[in-house]
Amino acid sequence: STRARPISVIIAARTGLPATYNRRESVVSNRRLTPLVSLAAALTLAVLLPAQAADGLPRIAGPALQSASFLVVDETGRAIVGKRTRELKPIASITKLMTAMVVLDAGLPLDQPVTIDESDRDVLRHSRSRLRIDRAATLPRGEMLAVALMSSDNRAASALGRTSLPGGKPAFVEAMNRKAQSLGMTDSQFADPTGLNGDNRSTAEDLVK
Repeated sequence: STRARPISVIIAARTGLPATYNRRESVVSNRRLTPLVSLAAALTLAVLLPAQAADGLPRIAGPALQSASFLVVDETGRAIVGKRTRELKPIASITKLMTAMVVLDAGLPLDQPVTIDESDRDVLRHSRSRLRIDRAATLPRGEMLAVALMSSDNRAASALGRTSLPGGKPAFVEAMNRKAQSLGMTDSQFADPTGLNGDNRSTAEDLVK
C-alpha cells in the first residue's frame, strides 16, 4: 500500500459475475462487477453514508468522510456527491482490479498452472505472502486471480502479470494502460500489476467508468 491517503470510490453494483464465468469475457466490457467488489462497495457505502433522510436519500455525515478524494454514484452513473473527483491519487491495490481485467481479456485457461518465482518478491515495500517462493507455490490461474483479489496478494498479482502475455510484465503494463484508455480512463496510469508502485495513479471519476 502507499502512504498517501487513498481514493474512496463508491460503485453502484448492477450484477455480479456468475459462479462459472467465461474467461474470454472482460469484467468491465460487460459492465459487471465481481461479488467481492460489490461487497466492498456496500461496506464502504455503509461507512460513508450512515444516515438516511425521510425521503429515502442518503444524508452525508461530514465527519465520517475522511478520504482526500471520493465519488458516490447511483446505478445509472449519475454523481450523487464527490470531493476532488479529478485529482490524481495513488490507487494502491485498486490496481489489482485492472490486473484482473487484463488477465481475463488475455483469454488463457483459468486451470493453467501459474508458479510463483523470485521475480515476484516485493522489493519495494517488503509485503508478505503465504505463496512461498522457496517452495515454488503453484495454483491454477483462476485461483491465483482469486488470491490476488480477495487477499490482495502482491506475489499473486505479480505472477499473473508476468505470465499472462507474451513479453511478460512490460507487455502486461502496456495492456493495462491500453485498457484504461479504451474505458475512457484518460487521466489514469498504471506502472505494475500489484499496485505497490506509487505511479499507479487515477482519479475518482476514472475509477467509476
